[in-house]
Amino acid sequence: MSTLAVPEHPWLLPGELVVPAERVRARPRRTTRDWLVDSLAFLLGLLWVLLTFGDAMSPTPEIAIPLPHDWMLGVDTVLGLVCCGLLWVRRRWPLGLAVATLPLNLFSMAAAIPLLIIYFTVVVHRRTAVAIAITGVGFLTNLVFSWTRPDPAMSYWLTVTWGVVITLAVLAWGMFVRARRQLIVSLRERAERAEAEQQLRVAQARHLERTRIAREMHDVLAHRISLLSLHAGALEFRPDAPPDEVARAAGVIRGSAHAALQDLREVIGVLRAEDGGDDAPEPPQPTLADLPALIAESRSAGVRVNVSDTVADAEKVPAALGRAAYRIVQEGLTNARKHAAGAAVTVDVAGGPGAGLTVAIVNRWPVGAPAGGTLPGAGTGLVGISERVTLAGGRLAYGRDDSGDFRLAAWLPWPA
Repeated sequence: MSTLAVPEHPWLLPGELVVPAERVRARPRRTTRDWLVDSLAFLLGLLWVLLTFGDAMSPTPEIAIPLPHDWMLGVDTVLGLVCCGLLWVRRRWPLGLAVATLPLNLFSMAAAIPLLIIYFTVVVHRRTAVAIAITGVGFLTNLVFSWTRPDPAMSYWLTVTWGVVITLAVLAWGMFVRARRQLIVSLRERAERAEAEQQLRVAQARHLERTRIAREMHDVLAHRISLLSLHAGALEFRPDAPPDEVARAAGVIRGSAHAALQDLREVIGVLRAEDGGDDAPEPPQPTLADLPALIAESRSAGVRVNVSDTVADAEKVPAALGRAAYRIVQEGLTNARKHAAGAAVTVDVAGGPGAGLTVAIVNRWPVGAPAGGTLPGAGTGLVGISERVTLAGGRLAYGRDDSGDFRLAAWLPWPA
């Protein structure tokens, strides 16, 4: 399940871009940026109301011809102040306010700037079809407004033209803001969807790796338990066997039980899918003794591999431990071929009974893109290796070291 993407500076974004409203609440909370914008819009509308009132009261008006009666000027000013107050709630009901204040576009000069801001809010927060419909009605009201409140310095058609130009400019600006916000929302949804898909791939890789380990351990445990049953049955049916044979059988039972317990550690917590699929026996699993063949295969593919093998009593490495070390080296060489083609790889295997087994694969960090391009990968190989090492009771670390090289290192317990 993906989490909500939290921006670094949410106070700089509109409320609907911080967290989508449909995922948290019916109406997003107003951010600091919204408060600043609303305050600026209110002050701009208020200054325009005061400017038009002062111009209308002057002997020579410069903005528009005043109304024929003084009480009309008072009503116009009050309507302008009311529209300034409506700017604080325009985000909640943009279309409703635009429709309710449409009659004011016919005559009110004081409400011109607040109504233009409300119209801009409709363009930003509503569909393009709705914005164009409001724009068409605005063109019609502009014809009436230019006739009822003519400009002293311009002709009628020039006033109408300027009204159309201003309306189209606000429409274009609002559509640009809306498109940009939709792009941001779309990119965030893509990022969250990609994160959810990546988490799903990691979970699937972990499940597949657990299932594969369980299938590997099944044959080993069956073999160990069958040995235990065989020798225990021999002791049961031959209580009079010579002491040396009894001691030898008891030693085999003890060794098999110890090995079975070690293998069982890797099986605990692993769920095996009962899919009823392929029941064919799996081929023999690789061990530490198969590392030279793996190295030779990589070298034949053109990879420069330097090997340092200082494992004490390598012939006594438990099968499960050797198999885990083999898989770690295999993943390290694969990653080097994928992401650092042509770079030399160093494989270091060391340890012994009681000290544990250390496996490290180091390659130079690639500079630039490979000539042939990088091989595709799901990025889940290290997830499976981490799961394997964890189930074995070991530790895994990978990433760039102090020298800038990529290092994949694991420590696996090797009981004395």
